[in-house]
Amino acid sequence: MDTYEELARTVKINSKNRLVDYDDSLLHIGTGRSAFVFQIKSTRKAMKVFFPKLTYIAKEEAEIYEELKDIEYFPSIFASGANFIVMDYIEGSTLFECINKGKLITPVHITEIDRALSLASARGLNPSDIHLKNIIITTYGKIKIIDVARFRQKKDCRQWNNLKKAYRQFYCKRFFPKKIPAALLNGIAWLYKKGWIPSYTLR
Repeated sequence: MDTYEELARTVKINSKNRLVDYDDSLLHIGTGRSAFVFQIKSTRKAMKVFFPKLTYIAKEEAEIYEELKDIEYFPSIFASGANFIVMDYIEGSTLFECINKGKLITPVHITEIDRALSLASARGLNPSDIHLKNIIITTYGKIKIIDVARFRQKKDCRQWNNLKKAYRQFYCKRFFPKKIPAALLNGIAWLYKKGWIPSYTLR
């Protein structure tokens, strides 16, 4: 493909947001609430292609990544278009995957995440929607935060503070299991979103 625009056009998504087809030079690596994510083969770049009714998010997220430019905890963006963005491909495991696979999350990682969010706040952003699946521990043990489209919202988001609270109250305990099935993690997340975990929904 000659351009990223042409590559993005090969990604076919139906009306039910199901992935139908894409170019052979793309490797599908993830699906989120608003987009499909691909690694561009033989490169260190990833392409995020948004669902047809959510293409407006591409512009918003690209602008936010530009505002976060040069902060090491966030991926660099290389290009963007009407329905896509191209950014660093990050090798590593999300916090969700770490807990699911039993990979240790250390207090140093927590401190680094705090620093990353503080640096974003210092640039006038409001880090929001911070959850286990958009924080990555790279293969080098460094922190990267992705999916920043909601960093401009105005409401006070308590998700990261609540995650830290759970980390200290439960995960850090000596006998707390460090490997938890994905189904259980997803179940806890569902209960949290519903507001059915009282001590973590107080404002």
